[in-house]
Amino acid sequence: MADDRPASVFFFAPFVSSTMAIEPGWIDYNGHLNMAYYHVLFDRAVDEAFGVVGLGPDYMDSGRGTTFAAEVHVRYRRELVLDDRVRVTLQLIGFDEKRIHFYSEIRHASEGWVAATSENLSLHVDPETRRVAPFPEDIQANLSVMLGSHARLPRPDDLGRTIGIAARGRDGHNARPDTMAFASAGARVRH
Repeated sequence: MADDRPASVFFFAPFVSSTMAIEPGWIDYNGHLNMAYYHVLFDRAVDEAFGVVGLGPDYMDSGRGTTFAAEVHVRYRRELVLDDRVRVTLQLIGFDEKRIHFYSEIRHASEGWVAATSENLSLHVDPETRRVAPFPEDIQANLSVMLGSHARLPRPDDLGRTIGIAARGRDGHNARPDTMAFASAGARVRH
């Protein structure tokens, strides 16, 4: 008797991409990977990871939907140079009927150190209307399995970070923006 249930999917926690090389044209005048190409590495890994849940490039070609980036927070931790090889990990943090929240790290492939982190929010989009739309049930089921596997991982320290300079006055309290103290310069700036 044939079993008509869909095959279950299995996810490593976290997802780990294929090994990627740094391309010569990506190196900037500082002799290291230009910041734009960290995004290329993250994006290539997202295509691999999303492909596992059925949201890869073939999904767009099918006309069922696609994903668009809505928000990305990248933190550059360590330089990458031409001879480095990297792998990207991806941890699904959460999802709802139209959104996916995930966290990724670019890691040196052989030494394991973290070069950059990326927190992302992606939207599921109907390719015809170009509007946000619910995931199909099979994709939601796959995301549920991935989330179940990834939920066992510790919450990344870089999640929810904000960018800013904590301004402190001489008394240790927050200073007004027009009198922000710059400790490294030892001076005050007035606008």
